[in-house]
Amino acid sequence: MSKTMKKYWEMNKAELAEATKEFDREFIADKARPMTPSERKEEQRARRRGRPRVGKGAQKIHITLERGLVKEADKLARENGWGRSELIARALAAAIGRKAG
Repeated sequence: MSKTMKKYWEMNKAELAEATKEFDREFIADKARPMTPSERKEEQRARRRGRPRVGKGAQKIHITLERGLVKEADKLARENGWGRSELIARALAAAIGRKAG
């Protein structure tokens, strides 16, 4: 396949059949090989979920806030490209007087 291949949804029926013909063969798994260390590292990174580990890690807590405050906080977080948790962590760190990790 060429490096400048069309996107599948832009192909006509014949082009799509040509681009995907390798998947029509049986036992395609016979071409499989063990992952390289860099592929394994990338795969493990993709499987990770949740907030990245910062400092000593994260702890889930349950808090109650006024709805209007949450709405304003979400807006501020969105404007800065943060998540709600990051905004709260930054605010707490500022209140405590240390840099957010």
